[in-house]
Amino acid sequence: MMSIGVIGYGYWGPNLVRNFAELPNVRVGMVADLRPERLAPVSDRYPGIAVTTDIGALLTAPRLDAVAIATPVYTHFELAMQALRAGKHVLVTKPLAATVADAERLVDEAVRRQLVLMVDHTFIYTGAVRKIRELIDAGRLGQLYYYDSVRVNLGLFQHDVNVLWDLAAHDLSIMDYVLGRTPHAVAATGVAHVAGQVESMAYLTCFFEDRFLAHFHVNWLAPVKIRRTMIGGAAQMIVYDDLEPSEKLKVYDRGVTLNGNDESIYRALVGYRTGDMWAPQVDLTEALHIEAAHFVRCIEDATPPLTDGAAGLRVVRLLAAATESLNAHGRPVDPRTLAPSV
Repeated sequence: MMSIGVIGYGYWGPNLVRNFAELPNVRVGMVADLRPERLAPVSDRYPGIAVTTDIGALLTAPRLDAVAIATPVYTHFELAMQALRAGKHVLVTKPLAATVADAERLVDEAVRRQLVLMVDHTFIYTGAVRKIRELIDAGRLGQLYYYDSVRVNLGLFQHDVNVLWDLAAHDLSIMDYVLGRTPHAVAATGVAHVAGQVESMAYLTCFFEDRFLAHFHVNWLAPVKIRRTMIGGAAQMIVYDDLEPSEKLKVYDRGVTLNGNDESIYRALVGYRTGDMWAPQVDLTEALHIEAAHFVRCIEDATPPLTDGAAGLRVVRLLAAATESLNAHGRPVDPRTLAPSV
């Protein structure tokens, strides 16, 4: 039976413990948190799980095969590196690390030790996102024109990372998965509405070849909660609303056709196509349950996870480039040539 330890029992840790505890042939052997008051609920609900405020004791516990890390971003590198060096497989919440250099070191260490390093890009394991990938791979949308995402709500303010690293990390991981492409430039603007704190709202644009554009709006200060993505193609278009209880995905047989050529574009005729809308059935199983089972299976089969360290590194590289652009008031930055020290 595989034994897993969880570090951090604040916001996300309880969800990790619950999902791992529900898996067959898996036991949560230990939970660690620096705050003792957080550990009391663990003992009440799971009396068989050992608890400790000594994170080092969990990292070196010989009976643990893997460690899940649900702590602030600035701690990810040190904790994940210690776990890997202790011979343990690692699942770490997004983003993988606070810098490109740290993310690269974690990926290299996992490869060198032949250990599974997986990033908790939870949305990749939702039925809706997997269906989007399926539709795009099958060519149902035709040539892709744009990817437009809005992820806003009132709070939860973070203190160690800005709104891009907190909210846009989700959408960048989804984009990376469904498109399988890397932008050649990113541009970001944002503002901190609380003096001395990190940016609380931001706009991020990713530029691709073939005039494809991706745009992200993230905000901690919105009066309503919105989780909506639109993907436009020449043949079909998708609206993905994660807050919809059942029909999270809607596919529209709508678009435009351009009759003409580049030389006489001013004479071109635009034809609008309005067809049916259909909502494909998607798996509504809790994404984190699928993700936890996937992590365990990858360890057992020695196979790379869907959201492995390399995927986590790509997202960190985009976030680092976006931060550099934001600090330069929107100057485009090529994430592919970003200095590792960033």
